[in-house]
Amino acid sequence: MASGFFAVLDDIASLMDDVAVNTKVAATKTTGILGDDLAVNAEKATGFLASRELPVLWSITKGSLLNKLIIVPIALVLNAFLPAAIQVILVLGGFYLAYEGVEKIIEFFFHRHQTPQAVKTEPDPANAEKSKVRAAVTTDFILSIEIVIIALGTVLEETLTVQIITVAVVAMLATIGVYGIVALIVRMDDAGYHLIRSSRNKGVVSALGNLLVKALPVVIKLLGIVGTIALILVAGGIFLHHATYFHELFSASPVVLTEFVLGAGGGLIAVALMTGGKKMIELLRHAR
Repeated sequence: MASGFFAVLDDIASLMDDVAVNTKVAATKTTGILGDDLAVNAEKATGFLASRELPVLWSITKGSLLNKLIIVPIALVLNAFLPAAIQVILVLGGFYLAYEGVEKIIEFFFHRHQTPQAVKTEPDPANAEKSKVRAAVTTDFILSIEIVIIALGTVLEETLTVQIITVAVVAMLATIGVYGIVALIVRMDDAGYHLIRSSRNKGVVSALGNLLVKALPVVIKLLGIVGTIALILVAGGIFLHHATYFHELFSASPVVLTEFVLGAGGGLIAVALMTGGKKMIELLRHAR
């Protein structure tokens, strides 16, 4: 009986050791996408009233956890029975990310100046907040698919148990890590004000507090730019890695430039299709 008990413990220890090694490898391979994920989600989690920043971030975090809870089992099942479907889902997700990134650029250059009428018809803050949370959770869903697939790709030769635990751990660490850092970013100004008050607005501590307060708007603006570029790069990376033709066509070009070109191109196609679809719907409505 005792020998059987210790044998079970030995199996558990061996399993945990395998999971730890594979989790480290998977986390390393997802570092790039996690950096993009951080930039994208930090940009989406900002721009709210100070009192709503953490509640909104918590709503997005819960949505992200739910995304992982949905994606991990589906990815494992599809990988076992229909692996080609994963590639199709990734490419479609790439078009969504590219659309979001390119649409922001078009919005910035061509639709920045709203007419007074457009301002009057803006949604109320509560609806705007819900809309932004939904958009953030949707974007997180696409990025989560990428993270889960990359993590799964590192453990394809392992047992099913190791695959399940490793992918689940990486998915959880991704959510906690990304949104933990985002929470620190959006509360920079509060930390700065605390330092200023505690130092009575004197000395190095006060100077650091003032720096944090002044830096937050700059950081948020930079995150908006970086987040938009990250959307396009992630989309371009998906297109590049899942189409042999692009590998051959752009083999001599820098990877980052290739990813941006492919992402921007995919985004322009998606924007054109969406715009054309909306106009078609409007024409059909007027025809009735």
